Amino acid sequence: FFFFFFFFKQKTAYEMLRSLVGSEMCIRDSYEAIDRGAQDVKKVEIPSEWKNAGEDESKAQASGDNKCLVDYVNNVLKPVNAYKGNDLPVSAFLNYADGAVPNGSAAYEKRGIAVDVPEWKPENCIQCNFCSFVCPHAVIRSFGINDEEAQNAPAELKYINMTGLPEMKFAIAVSTLDCTGCGACAMICPGKKGEKALVMSPIDTQMKKQVEFDYLRTLPIKEEVLNKFRDTTVKGSQFRQPLLEFSGACGGCAETTYAKLITQLYGNRMYLANATGCSSIWGGSAPSTPYAADENGHGVAWANSLFEDNAEFGLGMALAQKANRDRLKSYVEKILDSGEASEDTCESIKNYLNTFNDSKLNKKATEDMVKKLEKVAECECEGGELARKTLKNKDMLSKKSIWMMGGDGWSYDIGYGGLDHVLASGEDVNVFVFDTEVYSNTGGQSSKASPMGSVAQFAAKGKALKKKDLGAMARNYGYVYVAQVAIGADFNQCLKAIIEAESYNGPSLIIGYSPCINHGIKGGMGVSNLEQKKALDAGYWFNYRFDPRKNEKGENPFTLDSKEPKTDYKDFIKGEVRYSSLMLSFPERAEKLFNEAAKDAKQKYYELVELSK
Repeated sequence: FFFFFFFFKQKTAYEMLRSLVGSEMCIRDSYEAIDRGAQDVKKVEIPSEWKNAGEDESKAQASGDNKCLVDYVNNVLKPVNAYKGNDLPVSAFLNYADGAVPNGSAAYEKRGIAVDVPEWKPENCIQCNFCSFVCPHAVIRSFGINDEEAQNAPAELKYINMTGLPEMKFAIAVSTLDCTGCGACAMICPGKKGEKALVMSPIDTQMKKQVEFDYLRTLPIKEEVLNKFRDTTVKGSQFRQPLLEFSGACGGCAETTYAKLITQLYGNRMYLANATGCSSIWGGSAPSTPYAADENGHGVAWANSLFEDNAEFGLGMALAQKANRDRLKSYVEKILDSGEASEDTCESIKNYLNTFNDSKLNKKATEDMVKKLEKVAECECEGGELARKTLKNKDMLSKKSIWMMGGDGWSYDIGYGGLDHVLASGEDVNVFVFDTEVYSNTGGQSSKASPMGSVAQFAAKGKALKKKDLGAMARNYGYVYVAQVAIGADFNQCLKAIIEAESYNGPSLIIGYSPCINHGIKGGMGVSNLEQKKALDAGYWFNYRFDPRKNEKGENPFTLDSKEPKTDYKDFIKGEVRYSSLMLSFPERAEKLFNEAAKDAKQKYYELVELSK
């Protein structure tokens, strides 16, 4: 660094680098790396024609059926990504003056940043869909295709007979140019007889696979596949289209893994209030958005609030929807009571009212009722007038799935007052907390979610106090659904918690353990799912669900989904730099804090066991 950029003499640069590496903080490999850096400098020949190189401007224009999206990509996204944003006239933004931009523009960026990407070996595949489930960027997906689609596919597309549906073919495809190369998919793949179905291969060898992914992505999702493999299962959930795809999140990011899964379940009817933080950066960094829409144009209605008031912002969405739906509900109830509607129309209205609070069933019921009301609206009677008033706001008729998402800096700290207010309101809202246990987006400052002994900014000597128990505080209300999940440790428990929370007609809070690059995990973020499992095994994290509906049945609302810890707490935390660095800097303090943290973790487990009895 010094040698090349500040033109020090080589010896001086070498000595300065060595001086920066304290003997207590580095191992032999660090010194060897410095030595090699000084010794193995090689001259790189620059082609002479580069002297006359001009500006490389891509002439490729985006295309597609969604004109609004395509125009945005060509007129705004591409120029901005090419550092031409300052050259755009004000008129280029007139269609987006209210701040709303089309969903799905991140799919056009195709960054190609990975060194290695997954390659599918179908002979070793058991069709579990685990790879798709853990992929943070929705770049690896499973597809069900029929014989005609298989015949029309790119010649090199690999597929096998689909288990459970022999008339269908099963394929795994990777969006090579959108992959970050984290390797989470290959790490989690069980394979067959010790052989993985996914191996990480150099990106240059997989570039031709992009056309296969692009082809499969255009095919309709098969109803027979969706009916056979329900979205309440890990495998079935991954045949649903992810409506969060190709974000700019870090490789191996746990946050996007959670959010992607939620969009697969509810994305086509989802309102999302997003607190400022990592999730607002990977979720909406101008000029692109990774939140997408389905073939009907239905997708995530995403908006970013301030850091401190996201919960109130999301509550406003919920109350606005509630007010609009109550008004429209009164119209259709009057049509039902008028006696002017046909029997079919009355049945559709009754079905709508019976599913009023179920976002999944009410969507279909709304579509059916709207078709009937369009005929009623032709009448010049009172019912016709009510139908016309209803149809004027028909997009507000169906039950929406309201979500608020953000990190622990928002939910544990700066925005906690608002979050508490929202949970106490009793309104039907869902909150998902990405618990990275640190202020990730702003550089790694300590938060109330940071555990005892962890090193972060403002806690350089290790945090002296234990982590705030946000879940316990929410459980005390008694009417808030609360869950702690770790997706990499227990796929099924995480999926079950999300489904239970969304179906609960009241406030819900899910706290998701989210390994982060700030943790300094040995092995990197590609093993973040395994790190979550280790956290549960060591009693560092506990999975549970608290469902108030069980009280009505006379059952215990609390379910502990974690087993008794079987590995050592201190051994686990020493595998992360945020803890191991304290051992090097302040060994005596580290020993004291680690022992106390381990004791607290054991006590917490016993308390949770008592709650589950």
